[in-house]
Amino acid sequence: MAVIHAKEKKERSLGAKLFLKGDRCNSPKCVTVRRPERPGQHKDARRQLSEYGRQLQEKQRIQVYFGLTNRQMEKYFSADSPIAIANALERRLDHAVFALGLAKSPRIARQLISHGHIVVNGRKVTTASYEVRVGDLIAIRPESRTSKLFEGLGARLKEYSCPGWFALDAEKFEGKCVKLPSEDDHQFPFEISLASQFYDR
Repeated sequence: MAVIHAKEKKERSLGAKLFLKGDRCNSPKCVTVRRPERPGQHKDARRQLSEYGRQLQEKQRIQVYFGLTNRQMEKYFSADSPIAIANALERRLDHAVFALGLAKSPRIARQLISHGHIVVNGRKVTTASYEVRVGDLIAIRPESRTSKLFEGLGARLKEYSCPGWFALDAEKFEGKCVKLPSEDDHQFPFEISLASQFYDR
């Protein structure tokens, strides 16, 4: 229970729905809906963030959303532009698994990948930062499809509409990358341009 509270507290402190709890984030039970105020003794205080504060907050939101270390963040934000950064983050395997609807959150996607439930082009990949390429076929490992982890997934995928850079086969629990994501495909719950300004300082 303490771990759940820790995740919810992180979302409240950053003031954003970061989908750390999967389905719960899309329901009235979402902590950002039930308790939108900041946690702590001075939760009702409304403080205006400085420009630096806003940049730092966006950087922290991205870091929590993807579970990145400071070193990984610096690597991504060494790219030439916010669009290039967004494209690199979009093509991470954990985000692709989430975008395909195979996992209910990026955090759950990382767990599925690290536990060996995801295959790319028929081969198990356990690295969440794997960069998805055009032609890659991402799927639930055949041996894992009967796991309770994926109960109801088939029905859910039939109702799901994935981003246009993927072709989803709901019956086979798999999706193919048919093109690189464009700027229109970026629908992150944070502003990458603000975080980019943090690293440009």
